[in-house]
Amino acid sequence: MLGEGKKIQRWKEMETFPHVLQPKFNEVFQTNHKYKGNWKKEVFKNDNPIVLELGCGRGEYSVGLAKHFPEKNFIGVDIKGARIWKGAKQALDQQLNNVFFIRTRIDFINSFFAEDEVDEFWITFPDPQPQETRERKRLTAPMFMERYKKLLKPNGIVHLKTDNEGFFRYTLDEIERNNYILIEHTFDLYGERIESLDTKTQEILSIKTYYEIFFSAKGHKIHYLRFRF
Repeated sequence: MLGEGKKIQRWKEMETFPHVLQPKFNEVFQTNHKYKGNWKKEVFKNDNPIVLELGCGRGEYSVGLAKHFPEKNFIGVDIKGARIWKGAKQALDQQLNNVFFIRTRIDFINSFFAEDEVDEFWITFPDPQPQETRERKRLTAPMFMERYKKLLKPNGIVHLKTDNEGFFRYTLDEIERNNYILIEHTFDLYGERIESLDTKTQEILSIKTYYEIFFSAKGHKIHYLRFRF
């Protein structure tokens, strides 16, 4: 675990990264950030699709997907700056111009993105918030789903990878309850499903985060689904 001094050092270093945004609370609370609705024009300087990874942690998925899809723009969001640093540093060293990171709470994504501005969401190994009293904090709870729905373009897709079966079933129930369109799901991605997918999809789903490697080593099965609203 990083000490407080190391964390502060990484936060300061990221202030020099051109592809990392670390807004202060008053810049995003109940207000719109200047990039809202302007990511393609002001940040990426292209008209490519935007893919958002929520709870990106160390940024493995954002960076991995950016390598696979140079024709898309990727933005990783997480509140833990010391974690983001790793993916941000990797993207900088590898001169990846299609990946960006925001250090903020996911509660504030509506302050950063306009309606229909996002093409896809990836939710990779979020905190499952297993206690019933914390249901509203789950990243597939109704409050968050409504935000994704607003920000996604028509027919945009939401992906979820998790090792927590309870959270996975909760998400499946939310999809069914709201009549969302479940495209695909599996309770054992690497054990029963991935070999039947096309090569490109296999490559994408085989990108593994730090937490995925950790949980898999403990024998946890990896659950995956994708759906649209």
